[in-house]
Amino acid sequence: MQAAIHTADSVAKNWRMSFILASAVLFPVLCGAEEPPAHLVRLIAARESQTAEVQSNYTYRQTVTLDELSPGGFAQGTYREVRDIIFSPTQERTEQLVGRPFLTLAHIQLTDEDFRDMRDIQPFLLTKDQAFLYETEFKGEESMDGVDCFVVQIRPRQLLDGQRLFDGMLWVSKKDYSVIRSEGQAVPQIRTLKTENLFPHFTTLRQKVDGDYYFPVMTYGDDTLYFRGGAQRVRLTIRYTDYRHFGADSKITYDK
Repeated sequence: MQAAIHTADSVAKNWRMSFILASAVLFPVLCGAEEPPAHLVRLIAARESQTAEVQSNYTYRQTVTLDELSPGGFAQGTYREVRDIIFSPTQERTEQLVGRPFLTLAHIQLTDEDFRDMRDIQPFLLTKDQAFLYETEFKGEESMDGVDCFVVQIRPRQLLDGQRLFDGMLWVSKKDYSVIRSEGQAVPQIRTLKTENLFPHFTTLRQKVDGDYYFPVMTYGDDTLYFRGGAQRVRLTIRYTDYRHFGADSKITYDK
């Protein structure tokens, strides 16, 4: 594994975190489900593309907290950062750190892949330009947060060097094909003879914003990471708050 390295270099660039999924998440076969619409994935991708386009007209705040936990569940080290996510009129994304990140981690370090996952995988959108990268399987139906949903499993068709993709489950509204919940992990896990760069299972929740579209509001994960040098439990929370439409004076917040 990669040992934690303490240097005097920039805090924002030198954290590395190695994760491993502690246990498989089992999804029961859902019986008695009606047949999904033909081309379900195309319908989902079309809706996700619309959501992405609408979301690019909003700024929002992303707050990341990662805790190292003792076997008893007490925080022993923490990484915390706050970023404002801003889109230009041409839908180009920029990120601005709010203050300095807080770092007391002792056993794990963040990698470039972790920051890519915070940007692209934890708030994953299965848009048209992403859909061809995945194979899908309809798993059944389930009511989630009061919304009747199709449950769809998605997996990468292949993994090319340098790619970061999502492997997991989507809960999709039967009414308008909006994804309201995703659960899985970023892949691939990266292992070599000398290093480990592994990634946690997580769940991302969405809520309706803009009167019609579901945006991410929280990602959370709680895993025991089995390093070669020993096990380490971690807890990851990402909150997406203060959605604000360009030019709007009001902001949208959520109950904590």
